[in-house]
Amino acid sequence: QVQLVESGGGLVQAGGSLRLSCAASGGTFSNYAMGWFRQAPGKEREFVAAISRSAGSTSYADSLKGRFTISRDNAKNTVYLQMNTLKPEDTAVYYCAADRATLKSSNYYSTSPKDYHYWGQGTQVTVSL
Repeated sequence: QVQLVESGGGLVQAGGSLRLSCAASGGTFSNYAMGWFRQAPGKEREFVAAISRSAGSTSYADSLKGRFTISRDNAKNTVYLQMNTLKPEDTAVYYCAADRATLKSSNYYSTSPKDYHYWGQGTQVTVSL
């Protein structure tokens, strides 16, 4: 059983930056592909970014390319989401998730929330004008 704890959310002005962290425990972190998703009020949860367990492959939502960067440190059991040039429409609860990928390619990742086995509790990001 993997536990995920996000941190780093908060209130920021438009144009600012935040770095979210997600610390994992209870499993072998390098066995998991990791993803970030977000959910705004009244909207469905949407894909933000994903990274393979080897960190060799990454993927981003088209609308976020160039502004957000996902990374991971397997030695620290942590995945990060660097968010730059934030916009009010980025306001949401951000969740990290772990996809057990032991039997899959080291460059595997998924953009579908249905493929993820474990979820954090989320961290609120609010971007003001």
